[in-house]
Amino acid sequence: MEQVVLLDETGEAIGVEDKATVHHRQTPLHLAFSCYVFNDRGEFLLTQRAHHKRTFPSVWTNTCCGHPAPEEEMKAAITRRLGEELGLRVRGLELVLPGFRYRAEMDDVVENEMCPVFVAFTSDSPSPNPDEVAETRWVAWPEFSAGVLSGDVEVSPWCRLQVAELAELGEDPSWWPTGAPVQLPPAAQVA
Repeated sequence: MEQVVLLDETGEAIGVEDKATVHHRQTPLHLAFSCYVFNDRGEFLLTQRAHHKRTFPSVWTNTCCGHPAPEEEMKAAITRRLGEELGLRVRGLELVLPGFRYRAEMDDVVENEMCPVFVAFTSDSPSPNPDEVAETRWVAWPEFSAGVLSGDVEVSPWCRLQVAELAELGEDPSWWPTGAPVQLPPAAQVA
């Protein structure tokens, strides 16, 4: 049974809950991650969430999102999920937005997460797991980010907020400054 790490307002771990039951109208604050993967041509891998997902089904979003298991290091969790969801191996996995946090509502479900954002690069072609991902698309980052910022490209609420912050880091993801691990929520600072 997959579990998520529950957090207090300072980002300290205060317990765990089964992932299957944590998302509802009163979703407690918990630890998550987002990752943006780029190929050797500088294109971004956009993904569409599986149509049967309980939260935000069929919504286009960043490459990969997920929850680290209790005591699981963030980069290990991201590497695991990229393999499980997309069959991807990545290099240059780096923290870029250590303090990202958001709350989003959809019908009777609320997302409430401290969700550090990472960037990575791959030479692989995605092989989506249909339980997680309905479709993938490589897109040019400048056009994609401009479309999200202008409201012409619809994406998940967290992706929209993240793209706004990532755009401030510069146009070339390979030059985005890396965040310090000490800036992560304390629960994510697992050795």
